[in-house]
Amino acid sequence: MNQETKYVYENLLFELKENIGILTINRPKVLNALNLDVLKELMNFFTKVIDDPSVRVVILTGAGDKSFVAGADISNMQNFNPVQAKQFAAFGQSVLNLIEICPKPVIAAVNGFALGGGTEISMACDFIYASAKAKFGQPEINLGILPGFGGTQRLPRLVGKAMAKELVLTGDIIDAVEALRIGLVNKVVEPEKLMDEAMATAGKIASKGAQAIKACKECINQGMDIDLHNALILEHQAFAILCATEDQKEGMKAFLEKRKPEFKDK
Repeated sequence: MNQETKYVYENLLFELKENIGILTINRPKVLNALNLDVLKELMNFFTKVIDDPSVRVVILTGAGDKSFVAGADISNMQNFNPVQAKQFAAFGQSVLNLIEICPKPVIAAVNGFALGGGTEISMACDFIYASAKAKFGQPEINLGILPGFGGTQRLPRLVGKAMAKELVLTGDIIDAVEALRIGLVNKVVEPEKLMDEAMATAGKIASKGAQAIKACKECINQGMDIDLHNALILEHQAFAILCATEDQKEGMKAFLEKRKPEFKDK
């Protein structure tokens, strides 16, 4: 079985280019809205890809040129009772948590609307590259609810408490330039250059050692939620562990020999 047939879904498309996996949410007729089936498939993919050595970096995007993810599928949510709503939100959070802690870097390539669950899933990725046509927002307040897939928690961690409150409480939608200004996205490019830019950065990351990448992600993610003293302990412990790897020996030897390192993830 080749790696592309390993990831065959009804609502997701997967393509492997060298060591970069491109995962596309493929429901363009409903602007790639998230429903339970999509969430289950995302859970399956990110559970599998953790142990797949052929995929070193994942780019997550949406099908078509209009939408990344326009939000959760409201038609499925309209008649939720509190128990169903809790189960849906909890499952959605578990999927996004899995994306966030995935040892493989995940880049969100936001090609259009990223509203509600679209903003939330992009924030669970390691960073966001956005098309100049992209739109972001948490408009759940307009439906009489709040962001349930992590929006009230990840957004203030990225843009600050006051800005997050303004966006969540107004339900305002912002463009890519404003998203860049407030620190929600890393880069804004013309639509036709979005995937090229994401691929270039993914390729740069894919050339590094997997163990060091995993350790960097863990230290940043975990360190953000603890005090500085304990975060620094976490860092020096990870530093020490990496110095026992073959990749550390190869990386430093290559530096001294003025050549590119050949990492083997050992």
